[in-house]
Amino acid sequence: MMHTNKRLRIFTWHIHGSYLFYLSQGNYELYIPVNDERTEGYYGRGATFPFGDNVHEVSLADIRNLEFDVILFQTSGNYERDQYEVLSEYQRALPKIFLQHDPPWGHPTDTRHVACGGDVTLVHVTHFNNLMWDNGDLQTHVIEHGVVDRGPTYTGEMERGLVVINNLPKRGRMLGFDLFLELRKRIPLDLVGMGAEPYGLPEVLHPQLPGFAGKYRFFFNPIRYTSMGLAVCEAMTYGMPIVGLATTEMVMHVKNGYNGFLGLELNRLEEHMTFLLENKDDAAVMGANARRYATDRFNIQRFVGEWEALFRQVAQGQTSAVPYGN
Repeated sequence: MMHTNKRLRIFTWHIHGSYLFYLSQGNYELYIPVNDERTEGYYGRGATFPFGDNVHEVSLADIRNLEFDVILFQTSGNYERDQYEVLSEYQRALPKIFLQHDPPWGHPTDTRHVACGGDVTLVHVTHFNNLMWDNGDLQTHVIEHGVVDRGPTYTGEMERGLVVINNLPKRGRMLGFDLFLELRKRIPLDLVGMGAEPYGLPEVLHPQLPGFAGKYRFFFNPIRYTSMGLAVCEAMTYGMPIVGLATTEMVMHVKNGYNGFLGLELNRLEEHMTFLLENKDDAAVMGANARRYATDRFNIQRFVGEWEALFRQVAQGQTSAVPYGN
């Protein structure tokens, strides 16, 4: 029987830097592989996020010699290919979790999850994703996002809206690049993120983002179809009112006139943005409401507490979630 005071050793890949940073706030050790080419998933710690001492880089040559308690997959590539290339047969038999970051990219309701049929516990980051994926007979859990509270940085002094999405021009309609281009003809909007320079501002590193973003009057999320964005959760903790699309998980967290506005028509979104630009005091009240909501709902201690509890349950073979819809 595993001692409850033991710090669990979790092996995973570096897939989403901000998510890994928030996950690393928990009471466990994270081991991430690194290769010479620094290819996807093998970046190591990198220089963007201030990871603590519990995030360990492991060279490919050393992985099979280490002891882990849980293997955490984050992509289909991790599950279908990487585990066979980097883990030993013994390690592949360890308790496993698949962290599914996204809704299904295929058919929105009939896409069967790649881990179906395996001995894996499946974790979704939103209830919408859990609802939409065909999870088969997998045990599923939902662990909603948690973010570190950087304090209220909102001043709203700039009569502009801010969009924060990496590589938006390459990611196209799903992430709302076309909506951003159209609305910025009508409303002053700035875009920041990796690959945004041709259409926006140079990248702002994650530690500098709270102070940078807080000067903007509102935060705009143009994404049509994705999980609840970490950037949205973060912006809410800064005290920013949110404008976005009334789709996916967004409708559960943003209430019109309370902490922002949601809509499905460009003209209505333009009206909402114009209202915030012309009414700074109302924008500040909505931003304060957004912060109160986010510091409760997306509390980092709740987030890492749920992860630590699940890691221990999986490591000890005690998971008991019921497959969704069965």
